[in-house]
Amino acid sequence: MPLYEHVMIARQDLSATQAESLIEHFGTVLSDNGGKLVENEYWGVKTMAYKINKNRKGHYAFLRTDAPAPAIQEMERLMRLHEDVMRVLTIKVDQHAEGPSVQMQKRDERDRGPRERR
Repeated sequence: MPLYEHVMIARQDLSATQAESLIEHFGTVLSDNGGKLVENEYWGVKTMAYKINKNRKGHYAFLRTDAPAPAIQEMERLMRLHEDVMRVLTIKVDQHAEGPSVQMQKRDERDRGPRERR
């Protein structure tokens, strides 16, 4: 089955447990349609670059999935209809990266190349 990565932004006035329950809800939507939620990460409340629906901040979540296209389409459709979800980004990938995402790594653990001085 194809592999996908999703980033979801939920409203800022939700609690952290409500935001994490959204992740579980959409994971069950995938499993009901023949896919599976491989991994998820709750990134917390972050400030956005611009306002979305009069919100300056949002709960960010990262999902790694292994599901057929119809299951992904159904999950995205339900995300768009859900009143607590503001934005969703879905990307098809060849393989999932090992370990935590860059967002969850500590600043000193991130792999940085040598910097050039000008």
